[in-house]
Amino acid sequence: MRQLLAILVVALILPAAADAQKSCDALSSLKLEKTTITSAEVVAAGSFTPPAGHEDFPGASGYEHIPAFCRVRADIQPSKDSNIKVEVWMPTSGWNGKYQGQGNGGFAGAIDYAALASAVSRGYASAATDTGHAGTPTDATWALGHPEKIIDFGYRGIHEMSDKAKAVIAAFYGKAPQHSYFASCSDGGREALMEAQRFPDDYDGIVAGAPANFWTHLLAGAAWDNQALLSDPASYIPPAKLPAISAAAIASCDARDGLADEIISDPAHCHFDPAQLQCKGSESDSCLTEPQVTALKKIYAGAQTVGGSQIFPGFMPGGELGGGGWAPWITGPAPGKSLLFAFGTHFFAHMIFYDANWDFHKFKLEEDTKLADKKMAPILNATDPDLRPFQKRGGKLIMYHGWSDAAISPVNSIQYYDSVVKKMGSGTSDFMRLFMAPGLQHCFMGPGPNSFGQVQLGPHGDPERDVLSAVERWVESGVAPQRIIATKYVNDLDPSQGVKMTRPLCPYPQVAAYNGTGDKNDAASLVCADKATSH
Repeated sequence: MRQLLAILVVALILPAAADAQKSCDALSSLKLEKTTITSAEVVAAGSFTPPAGHEDFPGASGYEHIPAFCRVRADIQPSKDSNIKVEVWMPTSGWNGKYQGQGNGGFAGAIDYAALASAVSRGYASAATDTGHAGTPTDATWALGHPEKIIDFGYRGIHEMSDKAKAVIAAFYGKAPQHSYFASCSDGGREALMEAQRFPDDYDGIVAGAPANFWTHLLAGAAWDNQALLSDPASYIPPAKLPAISAAAIASCDARDGLADEIISDPAHCHFDPAQLQCKGSESDSCLTEPQVTALKKIYAGAQTVGGSQIFPGFMPGGELGGGGWAPWITGPAPGKSLLFAFGTHFFAHMIFYDANWDFHKFKLEEDTKLADKKMAPILNATDPDLRPFQKRGGKLIMYHGWSDAAISPVNSIQYYDSVVKKMGSGTSDFMRLFMAPGLQHCFMGPGPNSFGQVQLGPHGDPERDVLSAVERWVESGVAPQRIIATKYVNDLDPSQGVKMTRPLCPYPQVAAYNGTGDKNDAASLVCADKATSH
């Protein structure tokens, strides 16, 4: 009898193919405040063709594996200079009753089709946005002379997307989502915290990865690093020297956790002195010149004023190599070609000084950081530790950050978490937890276990191994995550090639410690323990 009732309920909720087409088409006339529905159509299974530049889909399941879905495109204009483009995708059958909002990377500027496809393939209704402008993730030229677009990027675009998406979903299915979730990384992590802080009713569960939430100080730190490496041509560290730096750092700190695995589990306590790499004779890729040693020390130390005040924490030793390491983010393939050079320069040129020709050599750390805070902190920073409204409504928040992140210092996430604990007290862990991931670079990749459901590659559906499923279980069943198993594959981009190792990610301040028996590459052989008892 129960099975028959379940079948009848599903039949009533999920439209048949013809009805789905009709219901989807009807959404083109849906009236929403300050919103224009530009199209509404059913996309047949496996037939979606992404726009140019979005062809690549990470993982084994690409766009050809997407089930049939109703695709709604809309323009939202909350101000005269706003044009926030949003897409809402809803499976025509098999909807799990939930909504998942998608975030952005860098300066945004594009809709994440791969994330939409992944969500719909797993039964979610989902939405994504460009946050109100078109451009590449490192491009902020759109901001010059457009303060309303900066507001859309800062916080309004994601909120408007979330609000309108839920209205579209309710119109299509005849009922609102039972639960709403948001999971994203980098600028998407900033967006996630912004939602929890400013719009606590938007989402029941939030996953904030490697958040760029202290935006003004993060990019002041980027400008500082650019000066450290580039003000004097002799200070520049070419990527060919990164293997020597990485090897020295690992030799100094790898075994502190009892595991010699080329992963520094707690790099904040790694006392690696770059001076040991200073060339004794002629310069080579295996050593650093004196100016390069000075530059490296500055990058590890982070941006500091003359008086010693920390503007933004430095990067940790151990994540220098790899596709997500220092070569793309910090050194670049050549001077002035790194991602952080682009981010820092575009931010100060187009959002602070309103001068497209601004030169990083002019940057003054203390003075210009204060100016950036005055102009942009209320719009771009998501640093408010008072999460009481989000907690009061039952919201759950998981943060994660990779210790090997070369884009955003992982210490920043610890500092934000600590600020929440200071504000909210011992009950913080009842609704918020932070997981630090050894060997994880920026959002994904890195020498350590770096896959735990935070990107399209999965695994998905297992709350012990999937961070989104973990926050869902916390919201829906009240089971807080005690640890999350992360996987390192033989090939990070192709899980089918096999597993290299698994490790538990532990709720901060706990760390994973080897229990003394069993396979050191198996998560079952490690336990989450307090730092005092882990070494």
